[in-house]
Amino acid sequence: MLGFSRTQAIAFLLMVALVVLCPFVLYPVFLMKVLCFALFACAFNLLIGYVGLLSFGHAAFFGMGSYLSAWAVKQWGVSAEIAILLGGLMGGSLGLVLGWLAIRRQGLYFAMITLALAQMVYFFCLQAPFTGGEDGIQQVPRGRLFGIISLDKDMSIYWVVAFVFLAGFLLIHRIVHSPFGQVLKAIRENEPRATSLGYRTDDYKLIAFVLSTTLAGIAGGTKALVFGIATLTDVHYSMSGEVVLMTLLGGLGTIFGPVVGALVVTAMENYLAQFGAWVTVTQGVIFMLCVLFFRKGLVGTIGGWFKLAL
Repeated sequence: MLGFSRTQAIAFLLMVALVVLCPFVLYPVFLMKVLCFALFACAFNLLIGYVGLLSFGHAAFFGMGSYLSAWAVKQWGVSAEIAILLGGLMGGSLGLVLGWLAIRRQGLYFAMITLALAQMVYFFCLQAPFTGGEDGIQQVPRGRLFGIISLDKDMSIYWVVAFVFLAGFLLIHRIVHSPFGQVLKAIRENEPRATSLGYRTDDYKLIAFVLSTTLAGIAGGTKALVFGIATLTDVHYSMSGEVVLMTLLGGLGTIFGPVVGALVVTAMENYLAQFGAWVTVTQGVIFMLCVLFFRKGLVGTIGGWFKLAL
């Protein structure tokens, strides 16, 4: 089944079943937030989990995708699918430029360069007239799908978000299990050896970076349409830290780990919001426990117990 192992196929079908059934039980807007962040975390995991590149600036691509999608719908009146694709195009284009600058460094140097570049994007968004500064772009209409189907109702746009997430998830799975993905894993394990075999590792890393940022932009654009707003929160460095937490909590280098991590973190933020600042403290405690007892993340560790590749 599309390159899935038997265990992965069962897990994927279960995930699809939950995506289809949950909006009839839980609040659709909460589920859409989970799906947007799950796609964002999966995109981030493609870079760190399969290439070994830790980016501290992925919020820049998520946020700029959000801004462009919001602007396109509100000011240009484009349809919802075009706005989401424009968000992905913005993420990919920005990723190409910033990735070209950062990709020649490794480890901590790469992480710090991406953080510095992302902060430049943040201050640009703070000052640029079209972003609305600290107010952001508000009252963004959800638009129409293909210019025909109204997305004003939560259940209507939910199926669009679900399709975007599942399409992005399948694309990442296909990338990881393709010959290209095998080269990425080889670079992660031993880049000098991959270079000695004749692979132009910088080119492979740049392509992976652009693919990751494109999907991050799509996730940001989708989120902007769901909530009708794009703000500085989307490009703030704390958003980059949040997606790191989601990925590590779920399981680095696993297919389903980022999805589980996004669900856990988003659920904590939603259901513990009444405790105010204690949400952050709770997240820190859970992350600490995960590091101590689930060193491969929730999915990675549980899969290891039962010798399952998830």
